[in-house]
Amino acid sequence: MSVQLAIRNLSKRYKTGEGVADINLEVAKGELVTLLGPSGCGKTTVLRSIGGFLEPDSGDILIEGRSVVNLPPEKRPTSMVFQSYNLWPHMSVYDNLAFGLKIRKKPKAEIREAVAGALRLVRLPGAEKKLPGQLSGGQQQRVALARSLLLQPAVLLLDEPFSALDAKLRHEMREELREIQAQTGLTMVFVTHDQEEALALSDRIVVMNHGRIEQIGEPQRIYDEPKSLYVARFIGKMNFLDGVAEGERVRVGGGEYPNPKKLSGPVAVAVRPEDVRVGEPGEGEVQGRVKQTMVLGHYAEVSIETDRGALVRSFLPKDAATRLSVGQHVGVAFAKTIAYPKPNESTGG
Repeated sequence: MSVQLAIRNLSKRYKTGEGVADINLEVAKGELVTLLGPSGCGKTTVLRSIGGFLEPDSGDILIEGRSVVNLPPEKRPTSMVFQSYNLWPHMSVYDNLAFGLKIRKKPKAEIREAVAGALRLVRLPGAEKKLPGQLSGGQQQRVALARSLLLQPAVLLLDEPFSALDAKLRHEMREELREIQAQTGLTMVFVTHDQEEALALSDRIVVMNHGRIEQIGEPQRIYDEPKSLYVARFIGKMNFLDGVAEGERVRVGGGEYPNPKKLSGPVAVAVRPEDVRVGEPGEGEVQGRVKQTMVLGHYAEVSIETDRGALVRSFLPKDAATRLSVGQHVGVAFAKTIAYPKPNESTGG
């Protein structure tokens, strides 16, 4: 696949010391890549640098092989969808959408057809005459998305566009954006702090931490094989236990696991809740007592306080969890573990 967007050694530092350093990223044509991380990690700095709203200190940004780093936003083949819809309240939906096309001096008939097509794409056919204030938040965000699509950008930039919506609407908008991307083949760069959103939407995820890239990969790879302790803590729920690495093995409680990274000494051992098996007392690598059971729809989250003082969470089928009671002694085993060097101090995330 051809590279649609290339970021080369991008750096941007603010007076506060925050910003990004040495960012390198390639996005293929038709790919949806998400920049993921907590507030202040640099994801929005990267996005705004691509869009031309920030001037980098150094580095280059190429779109379709052409450097855009010295171009103003309106001259770049990009369009941005913001968290706040940025619609003109006194103008109809039609006029909001047609504005950019009128500036480009498109014929009226072409504008009418394009606006109608864009509204069908975002599932708002016939909304041309309405004012933004007559629409719900989700509908306004659809109009903002349609406005960006009409500009036919080489790269569509989305800055936490669904964070102002309620959970149900966010879920619906994610699905719709994925459908639109499949239909249009647009290249998209999406910014979010919501890991669930990133896992659901992305072809690839870029996990950021303190202005640098921690890991780039497909959602399943990021989830299954977090490259660092930071990523392991940030993506999905994870249990952490103390272990010791020696030779080919990592010891946790009474169990031993592979040590592919050839670590040595004290390690932090990460285990996903779905990889925690709960059995009879005496079984498994660690012993403990059930502290709490929470039924979350079709499954339950069971918290177990181990004899070593650590709290371990397990995701179990609802029926299996109902057979457990608070205070009950259980044995705990781990289907899969990942070990990381033990940090000297707590890592954020």
